[in-house]
Order: sequence, then structure tokens, then C-alpha cells
Amino acid sequence: MQSQDTATLYFFKAWSWAESNAKRIAVGAAIAAIAAVLICYYFWQQNQTEITAGESLTQLVVSTPPNSDPGQLATGYLKIAADYPGSQAGDRALILGAATLFTNGQYAQAQAQFQKYLDTRPGGAFSAQAALGVATSLDAQGKTDPAAQAYQRVISAFPDANVVDAAKFGLAKIDEQRGKVMDAEKFYQDVARDNPNNLLGSEAAFRAMQLRAKSPTTAPPGTSPTSFNLSTQP
Repeated sequence: MQSQDTATLYFFKAWSWAESNAKRIAVGAAIAAIAAVLICYYFWQQNQTEITAGESLTQLVVSTPPNSDPGQLATGYLKIAADYPGSQAGDRALILGAATLFTNGQYAQAQAQFQKYLDTRPGGAFSAQAALGVATSLDAQGKTDPAAQAYQRVISAFPDANVVDAAKFGLAKIDEQRGKVMDAEKFYQDVARDNPNNLLGSEAAFRAMQLRAKSPTTAPPGTSPTSFNLSTQP
């Protein structure tokens, strides 16, 4: 009986508070409703942006003839990236635009676009590719020291095996040019071991054996030259 009286007392107190604060409750409910609508609209708009960006990128890819001008293609990619910043398709377009600039020999411009991705999307899905792009762009410009540092950052910072192996190969070539034969050979061996059935691994294996032939004393005492699989078959 006492518990029922207590419950009744709480009910009337709550009812009395609700009556005296009806306006405040109504305002709070309205604010919550508006917030819910805005949140739903935000996610709907984000989804629509992703769809539109993806359609634009797809349209550019399928409508570009094989012999199209790389500069114009890069401009198309970068326009999509600028029109849809932060979207997955926009990010992909930025990386594609930078890569197209690189293949067109516009290394400084490619570097700037790869770096733009890293600056605006740290930790993004294409961060490893962008970091490798910065390194290779520096390398292509003959900026050896910054390129070596950039390759080393890729090796240290990213788990993507394909990107890391490409960075090791680039760093090995720089070490080879600098006369750091043992360091170069080690990187080539790493790449060859991790990629026994593709062109990068075959090239790394060949370069490692060339270095071993030129400087057989680079092998640690008591070891024999490592054999590599030069097959290019998948």
C-alpha cells in the first residue's frame, strides 16, 4: 500500500512539473525533432554526393578515348576532386589525376597533388599511394635526398605490402646510385622475396644478382648467393 502511495505521489509531482514547464518541454521536443531532420538530411545529402561523384568519375573514365591527351584527362580528374571534396570518388579522382600528371612527365605538379591529398585527408584510404606518389615524383625530379627520405617514410609508416615493396625498390635504386651496395642489395632481396612471380620481383632479383656479381664481397662470410625466381608468370 505504501509503495502505491509513493508511486502516486511521484506521478502527481511529475505531472505538476510537466504542467508548469510545458513550454520548455515543447521547445525541447521541437529542437530534438529539428536536429533529427537535419541529421537525416545531412546523411542523405552525403549519400547523394557520393552517388553523383561516382557517376561523374565513371562517366569520365568510360568516355575518355585511349589516345586522349593526358593533360586534359588529369584536368578532368582534378575537377571532379575539386567538385566533390571529401567523397570517396573525389579522393580517387585526386589520386588518378596526380598519377596521370606523373605519367605525362609533369612531376612537380603530380607531387603537389599527391601532397594535397596527404594534407587534406591524413589517414585516408589512399594515403599510402599518395605518400609513394610524393616519393616517386621527387625521385623523378632528381631530388635524391628528399626522395630517399620520402621512400623511407613510406616503408616505416604504411602496412600496404605492395606500396612498401615499391618504396623499397625505389630506395634500393637510390642506394645503388650512391654506392651503398649492401643496403641496395638488401632492399632488392626483400622485394624479390616478397614478389617471386611478378615483374617488380623479377627486376629486383636481377638487380640484386648484378650487385652480387659486381661486389661478391658484399655477401656475409659463410653465406652463398641467394637464388631468386625470375619467372614473370603469375
